[in-house]
Amino acid sequence: MAYAGNVSASVPIWLNKGDNAWQMISATLVGLQSVPGLVILYGSIVKKKWAVNSAFMALYAFAAVVICWVTWAYKMSFGHRLLPFWGKGGPALGQKFLISQSILPASVHHFADGVTVETPAIEPYYPAATMVWFQCVFAAITLIILAGSVLGRMNFKAWMMFVPLWLTFSYTVGAFSLWGGGFLFHWGVMDYSGGYVIHLSSGIAGFTAAYWVGPRAKKDRERFPPNNVLLMLAGAGLLWMGWAGFNGGDPYAANTDSSMAVLNTNICAATSLLVWTWLDVIFFNKPSVIGAVQGMITGLVCITPGAGLVQGWAAIAMGVMSGSVPWFTMMILDKRWKLFTKIDDTLGVFHTHAVAGLLGGLLTGLFAEPQLCALFLPVTNSRGGVYGGSGGVQILKQLVGGLFVIGWNLVMTSIICIAIKTLIPLRMPEDHLLIGDDAVHGEEAYALWGDGEKYDFTRHEIYSDDTSQPRHYPSSGATQVV
Repeated sequence: MAYAGNVSASVPIWLNKGDNAWQMISATLVGLQSVPGLVILYGSIVKKKWAVNSAFMALYAFAAVVICWVTWAYKMSFGHRLLPFWGKGGPALGQKFLISQSILPASVHHFADGVTVETPAIEPYYPAATMVWFQCVFAAITLIILAGSVLGRMNFKAWMMFVPLWLTFSYTVGAFSLWGGGFLFHWGVMDYSGGYVIHLSSGIAGFTAAYWVGPRAKKDRERFPPNNVLLMLAGAGLLWMGWAGFNGGDPYAANTDSSMAVLNTNICAATSLLVWTWLDVIFFNKPSVIGAVQGMITGLVCITPGAGLVQGWAAIAMGVMSGSVPWFTMMILDKRWKLFTKIDDTLGVFHTHAVAGLLGGLLTGLFAEPQLCALFLPVTNSRGGVYGGSGGVQILKQLVGGLFVIGWNLVMTSIICIAIKTLIPLRMPEDHLLIGDDAVHGEEAYALWGDGEKYDFTRHEIYSDDTSQPRHYPSSGATQVV
């Protein structure tokens, strides 16, 4: 009845208002994960002197990706095929394109004969403008996750160059290969909502960039306490709740598979948080709040490649694994393996996203339920290893897909960093590393003296990592701990 007598230029016959509304809501939820979600989380989980810089790296990346995405990157990810792993770039700005029905042209899937169509092209019942924006917020959060590896020392001007380059030469390759109709999509590699495209790629790229940028200042590596744990929890909460759009929006419709994905997401995240906390209590005798947030994130990441493809019991099993395997790599291996001690991954993005993302992809290949696969995947008769048949091959496909994403990001991120390094230093100068936000941006996160006037050592307590200067006035009251 909503359409009776209401078909017009703005309400074409192919438009499904429910799907369009859900997709726009999902995009907004994913956008809220970044701004304000990760902006708040990053600004709170770092040392006080890096709060502004960390939050602004996230905010800048979001804005830069939006412009690059609509100018050329969307069609490189979801347009016509240029190479088996890359689409033809082009603008997504014209009215004719944006108000037409959305379609992913390279996603037409054929049987082995290469002629007979097995699954037609993906054509959601809403305009291209909705799809462009929905995929844009996914691209943006990938760069923001990556930033977590290089917080507290990367030259901001280098970051301004890094964002469009990495989006163009790395993210678009993964997105087209696995989602837009590339070779991994047609081979049947499962990545429901970005375990590989977003999390594995950002974790590997972040770790690689951390190597090229170099470590934080020695005092920052030795002691890097969060400046506001409660605000960090607020950012983490936005991240968790926003994941309903992250995984719930990827069937490209408000359907039964979408509902399954949202429920599984919360089951796995909750299980993972509890397991991580239990392990902290068992081995360190203290339930860490930051640890709980890490466990929440690994659970969300792990379920992402299989959110709408696995049953509820499998989501619990994946939560147990995501709460324990990344915990082991972060809390045990990170302190013993020389590679981890040498490379300064500020927020442990390698563990929370690369390890959890690859783990989730492999477990999806194990637990993907055939009926749920039929609701979403282009390759008919897809199934996980526990369901027999071709399931064993699926695990191999998941491994190969993960290795491709790892290899591409290792090489391309290194090339990008080396190229930028020839023009501008990747790392801040030492005097900026000592001071932090005030030296980099001329701004500070909190007014700890007066009404926020500029710091004056003759009137204010010294706040610096440089302890060689005498403290003219002893700290007192609420600011003492800070």
